[in-house]
Amino acid sequence: MTTTGPKQRKRSRPWIVEVYSTDVGKKYAMAISGVLGLLFILAHMIGNLHAFEGRTQLDEYGEGLRDLGEPLLPRSLLIWVFLRIPLIIALVVHVHAAYSLARSNRSARGTARYEGDRAYLAATYASRTMTWTGTIVLLFLAWHLADLTIGLEVVNPDFERGAVYDNLVASLERWPVFLLYVVAQGALSLHIWHGAWSLFQSIGVNNERFNAFRRTFATVFAIIVVVGYLTIPIGVQIGLIS
Repeated sequence: MTTTGPKQRKRSRPWIVEVYSTDVGKKYAMAISGVLGLLFILAHMIGNLHAFEGRTQLDEYGEGLRDLGEPLLPRSLLIWVFLRIPLIIALVVHVHAAYSLARSNRSARGTARYEGDRAYLAATYASRTMTWTGTIVLLFLAWHLADLTIGLEVVNPDFERGAVYDNLVASLERWPVFLLYVVAQGALSLHIWHGAWSLFQSIGVNNERFNAFRRTFATVFAIIVVVGYLTIPIGVQIGLIS
């Protein structure tokens, strides 16, 4: 008669890690982080429109964000805790989930072809479009932070900390930077259009009656964002913001 020792309990990972390890979990993560991104993009666009009110209003808006919670809390603490850190986490999750799902989709392409050439080509085109526009937006974000937040001299030689309005004008009055912003906003509009349209499908909300609404929502949202953002560089170039 043989005896066996006690079974070792398999160490389980936290449930959120277990969920995220699946493709379905990554789709939910992309949808949730995407919603946070869309809300920030809209709020940031609305805040930028203070530029049309003049230097004082835009500079006070920037200072107001950093002064939230004062004098009870240290300066800039709330904006880091409730805005910057959550957005950084959302961005990392969004990029990682997108990369992981893209790899998973590539490995499944052989099977997908059997489901119909038209469906396969449409899915591939959407995936490639999101990959390219997402990469452009990510590179632009790095430039934008170096340009108007960090103020690297090689990117914006005239940067002056706290002078939000003057930094904006000094940057966007340069034609190469103006064109860069226009191209980036075009990529952003395509990315958020497809993202806003597909995020409902990612969480399982997909029926014929609702699809028309989400397509309209995605189109209207993308138009509002791209028009709102483009008014700033155009306003600088034509002298409305100077």
